[in-house]
Amino acid sequence: MLLSVHLNVLILRALADGPLRLAELRKAAGGPAQSTLRGNLGKLSAIGALHRRGRIDKPSVLEYELTLLGRDLLFAADAVEAWLGLAPEGPIALDGQGAKVAIKALVGGWTSTIVRALAARPLTLTELDKLIDGCTYPALERRLSAMRLAGQIELSDNEDGKGRHYTVGPWLRQAIGPLCVAARCERKHMPGATAPIARIDVESAFLLVAPLIDLCPGISGFCQLTVEATEHSTRRAWAGAQLTVEEGSLASCVARLEPQPVNWAAGTSLAWLDAVIDRDVELLRFGGDVDLGRELVRGLHDALFGQFALT
Repeated sequence: MLLSVHLNVLILRALADGPLRLAELRKAAGGPAQSTLRGNLGKLSAIGALHRRGRIDKPSVLEYELTLLGRDLLFAADAVEAWLGLAPEGPIALDGQGAKVAIKALVGGWTSTIVRALAARPLTLTELDKLIDGCTYPALERRLSAMRLAGQIELSDNEDGKGRHYTVGPWLRQAIGPLCVAARCERKHMPGATAPIARIDVESAFLLVAPLIDLCPGISGFCQLTVEATEHSTRRAWAGAQLTVEEGSLASCVARLEPQPVNWAAGTSLAWLDAVIDRDVELLRFGGDVDLGRELVRGLHDALFGQFALT
C-alpha cells in the first residue's frame, strides 16, 4: 500500500543514484507541492527508508539518501510495477488510478483471507461467507467485486447449474511475486512493526504459484516444501505444501505436512524468500531426491520472476 502512492516511488527512484537536497529532490520527483513532498519524506524517514544528513563536503547542507530499507523498497516498487505490467486488460501504469485500485483490491483480498480460501478451490459467495470470519457479508461482497473488476478473480457458473462460484485468475497467482519481495523487505527491516509471515500466508503462496510451475518433461515425483517457524513459535515444521509432479507438470498441490517425507526441501521464511526471489537455493536444505527439490524451487522462481528481470 505504501507503494501505491506514486510520489513515494518517485522519491525512491530519484535517490537511487545518490543523495539529493530538498530542492533537487523536488525537481527530480516532478515538482510536487513542497508541503506534500515534505509529508511523504517524513513518512518514509519515519519507517527508516530515508536518512537526512549533512553533505560530506558541506555539513550545513542537508541531503536525503536511501537507507538499505529504502533500496529494498525500491526493489519492491519494481516488482509491483512488473506485476502491473502483466494485467489481463493490458499494462497498468504505476502512477495511475488503476494501480491504486489493483493494489487495494489485492491487499483487501489477502488480509481478509479471501485469497487463501479461493487458492484451495472455487467457492460461491455463500461458501466464502461460511468460511471467513471477521468479514461481514456486504464487506465480503464488496471485496470480491473489487478483485473481480481488477481482473484478479473470475465469476463462473457452477457445473451443476446451481449458483455461481469465484475462482482465482492467473494474474492473482502472479501477485505472489511482489508480495514475496515486500514480505522479505518487512522481515529484514521492520520485523517489530509488521506482522510476521503466518501459516495462512505460506499455504496461500504455495497453492497459488504451484500451478504455474513448468518443469522439464522428464521430471516426476513427490516433494514436500516446508517453511520453518522462526518467529513466535516453538515448532520446527511450521507450514508448507506437498507437490506431486508428473512428466514436468503439476499433478497436485496439497497444503499439509507429513512428519517424515521421503523427498523434501526446508528452510526459514527468509531462506525461502531468497530462493524464490533470487533463485538462490543455498540456504535451503534438501532430502531424498535433491534434484527434484531444487528444480521445484527454481520452478517457483521462474513462474514468478521469469517474465521480467529485476535488478
